[in-house]
Amino acid sequence: MRGRFITFGRKCRERWQLFLFLIPAAAVVLIFNYWPMLGAQIAFRDYQPRAGIWNSPWVGFKHFIKFFHSYQFERVLGNTLILSFYSLAASFPLSILMALAINLVRRTGFKKFVQTVSYMPYFISVVVLVGILNQVLSPVVGIYGGVYRLFCGSGYPPDILANAGTFRHLYVWSGIWQSLGWNTIIYLAALSSVDLELHEAAQLDGANRLKRVVYIDLPILLPTAAIMLILSVGSLMSVGFDKAYLMQNNANLSASEIISTYIYKTGMNNGTAQFSYATAIGLFNSAVNCCMLLVVNKLADKVGDGGYWLF
Repeated sequence: MRGRFITFGRKCRERWQLFLFLIPAAAVVLIFNYWPMLGAQIAFRDYQPRAGIWNSPWVGFKHFIKFFHSYQFERVLGNTLILSFYSLAASFPLSILMALAINLVRRTGFKKFVQTVSYMPYFISVVVLVGILNQVLSPVVGIYGGVYRLFCGSGYPPDILANAGTFRHLYVWSGIWQSLGWNTIIYLAALSSVDLELHEAAQLDGANRLKRVVYIDLPILLPTAAIMLILSVGSLMSVGFDKAYLMQNNANLSASEIISTYIYKTGMNNGTAQFSYATAIGLFNSAVNCCMLLVVNKLADKVGDGGYWLF
């Protein structure tokens, strides 16, 4: 350990100009990312605004135990996990497949057109996206209701937005439509590094287009895909609050109440704001995220023989 500090000190002296440039960035990270972590201790206190963080009474794991024994625990945790894994299982392979499909297009003009069209939904805000869903799927004034009356004559169809069973599908697939094209950028960048001589040699050996994708393009994508999978799992529990909250209503609450929306309602309710309890839930969520990140990173290290891990 002492030898490492000596080596680090020698590097600092030799390259002091580079470390000097690093100081402002390190200061920003420390001030805005690490200093606020001191406030996380209110998860272990009965926080009282008048007393402040440091003078509020220490209660240990009281708020964590309260959450674990809450009737909401299984529901919000289950909904969060289902939405997270559903989103990951649907979007991750589709992004790779779309990148491979775009890479196979040889007409440059058509290829750029497809890329531009697939990127555009990413720049639509979540509020606008949910507004589009509400307008299109409204049984009264939406396209969905209009098509129903066109073929059925009169009446109104079942309200999809108020159905707990359809909430997850709407949430996930609208998100895929919005971000699928954008997620292909990193994979297309990786595919651009493939040596064309490999494809030419494979063609001479009689390999068709599918075999070239399987034996040339996919192995090139594996390291990038592994890193992206690890990063995705690291934020798996952080299901988007804004979209879930905007799509939420009393009818679909059994499927749409996730940890982030429950934290908001618990911690920001003007009548019964429970800051310590909400912080404890958020800390638990972050701890689960961290554990999942470490597990997937270790699995990627084992499966990829040490070449596909992040740290």
